[in-house]
This record gives sequence, structure tokens and C-alpha cells, in this order.
Amino acid sequence: MGRDKHKGAPVTFTIEVEREEDGRWIAEVLELPGALAYGRTAEEARAKVQALALRVVADRLEHGEAGPDPLSISFAAA
Repeated sequence: MGRDKHKGAPVTFTIEVEREEDGRWIAEVLELPGALAYGRTAEEARAKVQALALRVVADRLEHGEAGPDPLSISFAAA
């Protein structure tokens, strides 16, 4: 009859962006080891790594690895 109001804890992914010596930008999600992406600009690298992080979360959800509670995901700069 009533809706379950139990919600999972919000998940915040921290993104660190740095410029490589060759001029490319690299962005990394600190909470997901190995989740990194390159871009020609800092914004491109950040967008690519956010998309990658969401793919990782989606894969975990599909395989039952994320737990039963709904997720609330946000991104923050390091």
C-alpha cells in the first residue's frame, strides 16, 4: 500500500583532472581504480570519465553488485 521510502546513501565520485607532459588531459575517478580517460581538453576528459563511471555503475547494477537500494550519483572536482 505505502511506498518504501528507504533510500541508499548518495554516491559522489571525485574526479581529478591533470595535464600530461604531451599536452593531453587525463581525468580519473578516484573511487573507481582504473577508471580514467584522456581528452584534448580538460572538459572532454572529464565528460569521458563521467560516462565511463556511469557505465561501470550500470554494469554493477546489471550484475547485482551494487546492492538493492536506489542510487543517487553525483560528481565533484578533486
